[in-house]
Amino acid sequence: MECVYKNPNAAIDDRIEDLLSQMTLKEKVGQMTQIERRVANHSVLKHFSIGSILSAGGSGPFEKAPASDWAEMVDGFQKAALESRLGIPLIYGIDAVHDLVKKIGLVTALEVRASGIHYTFAPCVAVCKDPRWGRSYESYSEDTEVVRKMTTIITGLQGEPPKDHPKGYPFVAERTNVIVCAKHFVGDGGTYKGINEGNTIASYDDLERIHMAPYLDCISHGVSTIMASYSSWNNRKMHEDRFLLTEVLKEKLGFKGFVISDWEALERLSEPRGSNYRNCILKAVNAGIDMVMVPFKYEHFVEDLLYLVESGAVQMSRINDAVQRILRVKFVAGLFEYPFSDKSLLHTVGCKLHRELAREAVRKSLVLLKNGKNPKAPFLPLDKTAKKILVAGSHADDIGYQCGGWTGNWCGMKGRVTIGTTILDAIKATVGEKTEVIFEEYPTTETLSREDFSFSIVVVGEPPYAETLGDNTELEIPLNGDDVINAVADKMPTLAVLVSGRPLVLKPSTLEKVDAFVAAWLPGSEGNGITDVIFGDYEFEGRLSFSWFKSVDQIPMNAASNAYEALFPLGYGLSSKNELLK
Repeated sequence: MECVYKNPNAAIDDRIEDLLSQMTLKEKVGQMTQIERRVANHSVLKHFSIGSILSAGGSGPFEKAPASDWAEMVDGFQKAALESRLGIPLIYGIDAVHDLVKKIGLVTALEVRASGIHYTFAPCVAVCKDPRWGRSYESYSEDTEVVRKMTTIITGLQGEPPKDHPKGYPFVAERTNVIVCAKHFVGDGGTYKGINEGNTIASYDDLERIHMAPYLDCISHGVSTIMASYSSWNNRKMHEDRFLLTEVLKEKLGFKGFVISDWEALERLSEPRGSNYRNCILKAVNAGIDMVMVPFKYEHFVEDLLYLVESGAVQMSRINDAVQRILRVKFVAGLFEYPFSDKSLLHTVGCKLHRELAREAVRKSLVLLKNGKNPKAPFLPLDKTAKKILVAGSHADDIGYQCGGWTGNWCGMKGRVTIGTTILDAIKATVGEKTEVIFEEYPTTETLSREDFSFSIVVVGEPPYAETLGDNTELEIPLNGDDVINAVADKMPTLAVLVSGRPLVLKPSTLEKVDAFVAAWLPGSEGNGITDVIFGDYEFEGRLSFSWFKSVDQIPMNAASNAYEALFPLGYGLSSKNELLK
């Protein structure tokens, strides 16, 4: 007789119960293990019953591999997993943070699934209270309510649950949707001085009101997994906090999906890092971590967790709860019925329709901070038929800089890292045939002395970074950005465009010299979304989701405080007619 767990028509809870009853302890521990692609092979997947594989930043079949090769690779791993004794499919995860909103989620899901991948470590629903934090650009806003609204991306990624969907139960609509991971639970954006993996000092009420609130929305949207934060709450590491992970998240909020650790997070639970690993596993699993992103030392992890269960330090009931949650997500996502990639989706990757959506997202996210030295005489939109335009700055002709971190590899990189349109490309494609465009990253004195430029566009910003490498106590425009803006603006009318993952210090003298200033954030591959707006084909719509400080001494800023004196306040943004957007 066929096993109940293999019957797609059986109730999911019955399938979970049937499969769990047939699993050995080693197979259960295997399901709780997530390993990195580079240590995965046929033997490991088959004999350890590994639950999940992930690709770290830059880890793929080969550099710039197309989606078809990704799908082939993932399918190969899946075949090995299905050859294990019980044939439990694995979940393959990746960071797809292409982060309108529901449509963007849907398109991201489609391209991820086309690549054979089932699981994205997104969205990040951190409420970033300090832009010195190196992960600021992963946060939607310093305002909890803005972040809560942006959780609707989950309904694009996973699909929208029906109204009668059980509260807290994971949901994945169909094969074109992905398993989602809301992160990082909880308070990652509130650490002291914005230090990555630092300490959030807050009362429980404030933690719940400011940082936990978005997770309520994620759970109501049917989020399947939640990742614990590297950070601490009042000096208690989140990965060992049973109160927050189990009593609050699972019991109070009713979350029925699985909780996953961050990369090598268990090793951070002891000093020196990585010491007494068995005790780290004990603390994390008993706190409520269900799947561990090991990602390399899987043999060590499996051996230690088996010992902890066999010795009684970790109860079998805790293991069963973890595995039930993992299997629940796999059944909900249809992986037992459809474990392999759908090659019919490959044509969607990078297609024109998806690039148009990305371009629209760029247009709508641009924030106009200044337009004209005299507000009654706007500088923008720019004239497409101008005789000669100077384009300058480190970020004018660099796709890698436009994309920022988590592109190509963990920290991102300079140059043509992907297919796309640089801002310089877009300017050349937008202006008239008779317009001459001169590009010099750092204009020479000779160039600046010429008097035949109609105006200049100077594009400066931050180089790519990720996590702790992006922590920054000064927040000044790097790569001599201020000097380039000032040198050019001294000689001709100038639009300055800032490409950055957060607000940066804008010196009064710099802001005074330029004729217009646009915050472009990290626009990604579609630089033509910027030219769409600065040349007037579309109107500015973006407003600040972060307060723009005058100096770093003001950080962290509180828009509700009587002492709030931002350079540009939360919600600020101009139209090309210099009207405040609402």
